[in-house]
Amino acid sequence: MTEASSHTFLFADLAGFTALTEAHGDEQAAALAADFWGCVRELLPEYDGEEVKTIGDAVMLRCEEPGAAVRLGLRIVDEVRARPPFPIVRVGMHTGRAIERDGDWLGAAVNLAARVAGAAGGDEVLLTDATRDAAGQLDGIELHQRGRQRFKNVKQPIAVYQAVGEGEKKEGLPIDPVCRMAVETGQAAGSLIHEGREYHFCSMECVQAFAAAPDDYVGSE
Repeated sequence: MTEASSHTFLFADLAGFTALTEAHGDEQAAALAADFWGCVRELLPEYDGEEVKTIGDAVMLRCEEPGAAVRLGLRIVDEVRARPPFPIVRVGMHTGRAIERDGDWLGAAVNLAARVAGAAGGDEVLLTDATRDAAGQLDGIELHQRGRQRFKNVKQPIAVYQAVGEGEKKEGLPIDPVCRMAVETGQAAGSLIHEGREYHFCSMECVQAFAAAPDDYVGSE
């Protein structure tokens, strides 16, 4: 067991993974999760990142350098966004002291990083003020305040920031409302208009599910 020291921990997962599993089944969901982990692993050497473990559809990572962790988080979102059809991803991170035991990392900093990831929306990278302060100046990256938030089992509210590329105003791909996968409009299996809004779908199964009960899905966005 190593002594506690400061690290930046990231959690990245697939937003809407439960919906994806319900719509397409366990095997396809498991295959997409494996593809996601593979995509993340390809990026780690460039940012001196370490994979700690996978948890369901999520992956836990560790970086020694906080600035590299922020850049890695943004890169993960960009890489997944560029590979439709694919669920959208969310990332959260925190910097603090933790203890390594048998290849895993334990401590309040790890727990808080997971909570921050859970608060992120699709295609968002969130970080705490501890990571912001530790990272210092980040050229080409803007940090937008998201206010002080309360997290389960954390006594004090935590200041949270969203990291975005400087001047970035990317319009996200349409999201299939049934399985929550991003869909290229030119490659969509079908589209439907409901209450004046057009929805695009990754498969005919999702088209049929939405057509049968649209109100079951529009409220989940």
